[in-house]
Amino acid sequence: MYQHQGEDVFVIDGHIHMWDATEENIKHEGGEQFIQCFYDYHTGFTPDERQRDLDDYRKFTPQEVKEDLFTNYVDMGVYQPTHLHEFYTKGFNTVDDLGQTLYQEHPDRFVLNGRWDPRDGEAGLKELERQKKEYGIKGAKVYTAEWKGDSKGWRLDSDEAYEFLEKCVELGIENIHPHKGPTIRPLNKDAFDVGDVDDAATNFPELNFIVEHVGLPRLDDFCWIGTQEPNVYGGIAVAAPMALGRPKKFEEIMAELMFWLGEDRITFGSDYGIWDPDWIIEAIMDMEFSEETVEEYGFEFDLEAKKKVMGENIAELYDIDIEERKKQFQDDAISQEFGLGESYGAPASADD
Repeated sequence: MYQHQGEDVFVIDGHIHMWDATEENIKHEGGEQFIQCFYDYHTGFTPDERQRDLDDYRKFTPQEVKEDLFTNYVDMGVYQPTHLHEFYTKGFNTVDDLGQTLYQEHPDRFVLNGRWDPRDGEAGLKELERQKKEYGIKGAKVYTAEWKGDSKGWRLDSDEAYEFLEKCVELGIENIHPHKGPTIRPLNKDAFDVGDVDDAATNFPELNFIVEHVGLPRLDDFCWIGTQEPNVYGGIAVAAPMALGRPKKFEEIMAELMFWLGEDRITFGSDYGIWDPDWIIEAIMDMEFSEETVEEYGFEFDLEAKKKVMGENIAELYDIDIEERKKQFQDDAISQEFGLGESYGAPASADD
């Protein structure tokens, strides 16, 4: 567990993946373009000494996911699936990839989200029911720019999408995570526009809409929606690595989010495996607002706000009792494997 200024900071990485973009899994040129675009983001922000080789970057195994997260300050991870079956034979990052491996083995360490696409119709509704029954999902990732046949995107405020949102209400899948951020080659930028969140959030007050990537590069649009819709949250994956590489930009983003949404509706995500979480967590926790920012906005990015962003807010969304989890993690399988027990308050061993 991460410590800052002598205090524990429970980190829930709200945006993780376990993908397969190996050449044998790619069935459309878009699959190669997609992973190359991810890799461009990786090399563009990752410190030189931490950059991965492209061949290694193409696929992450369950063992790699465990080691990369839990030895790098993360206490829990939220899995955000992205299927992309038009591009990848077995899918890129499917619900079952984690559900039948890491989530099955370590359910206390992972939040497994589902996935739906309104263009799947009745079959998609049945699949959503399966995900709920099999994994007990409380959230779902939706990817409005995903290609399907001749369609290159869909809208969250469409009649077809509303059928799935109604099904989410019925099933108790309360947290909807729409990807609304920078485009990824070869997907269409306009299909990631944040405008469709507004009507959906208004019409489904029972649901929480955690807008991943906070609408970047449409931050203003997102903030104006978020300030009027109390069930809209901002996930800072993609913005987060700017804490190191573009600190002034990250400060601007965080100040705007805290001004319009407040510190209770912002969630951390590293976007692993685009980036590893440790250097991002360090950069965010070390960052302080400048005197000019504090004077303009009227608040600081203090330790209490950072604790909320780094874990407490998403714990609230997913009914996670942090203190109870800390007790569980003192001697769970992950702590035993990586020697993490003492970071959760476990007594030192007789050999220490």
